[in-house]
Amino acid sequence: MTSLKEESAQDDPGDTRDGDRDDAYVPSQRRIDREAHKRARARRAAAIAAVSTLVTGVVLYLVVVNAPGWPRTKETFFDWGYAREAFPQVLEGLWLNVRLLLVCGAAVLVLGMLIAIARTLPGPVFFPVRALAAAYTDFFRGLPLIINLMIVVLGVPALRLQGVTVDPVLLGGTALTLTYSAYVAEVFRAGIESVHPSQRAAARSLGLTNRQALRHVVLPQAVRRQVPPLLNDLVSLQKDTGLVSIGGAVDAVRAADIIVGRSLNYTPYIVAGLVFVALTIPMTRFTDWVTARMDRRRAQGGTP
Repeated sequence: MTSLKEESAQDDPGDTRDGDRDDAYVPSQRRIDREAHKRARARRAAAIAAVSTLVTGVVLYLVVVNAPGWPRTKETFFDWGYAREAFPQVLEGLWLNVRLLLVCGAAVLVLGMLIAIARTLPGPVFFPVRALAAAYTDFFRGLPLIINLMIVVLGVPALRLQGVTVDPVLLGGTALTLTYSAYVAEVFRAGIESVHPSQRAAARSLGLTNRQALRHVVLPQAVRRQVPPLLNDLVSLQKDTGLVSIGGAVDAVRAADIIVGRSLNYTPYIVAGLVFVALTIPMTRFTDWVTARMDRRRAQGGTP
């Protein structure tokens, strides 16, 4: 009968009875069989997933193409000729959406951070500031974005204020910033409040002021912890930039709408939708990667 030490040596032949170790590690047969079983199970799972996806796709295709109204739907929404006509104009309008994303995204991060800091200011003297910041977030998180856009884009020009722009792009960007900064402020506030008070106390004990502790200790940790939800908000902002078309700005959606109004064919809407999807998917996958990476670091006991 083999001893426990001999069985251990079978699992790891690199270990000898005298404690010496061979230069080249040779895995045991048990380990080789275990790894082969894992690979076989992974291949089987991948094959089952591929077959299931294929069957689902075929079933959906047959259901759609055999529907009574499919010929008319295909002609109205999936006309290749109108798609080729719309694509260059939709792509040109998409550049406006990208610029809005970059400018509004930066403005949203700055304004959201300021509102979050205002909501977390300690002491009774700052109660009016906290109350105003809370009212701002409550109002703009409750107000539908489409209504906010209509009020700003259509209502501000009606006031005829001197020196106030009537450009629908600038007004639409302002409405997007007002709405999304309320959501981002709550994300930042959650990150700030997730930092343990002992961190701030330790910073104060080292001679830092409240402002320095907030800037050098609290905010870096808060922002790092809230990167995934912040990226998700930017993905949503990227899609919602298409709503500025309600004021007449010629973005990707408005470019498609112009062709639809002329041809009464809705294929340009499909083209615009696919362009937005193609623009959003890389950002969404990047968000998933960042989230998974931070989860792995937390599971390993590292800093988020």
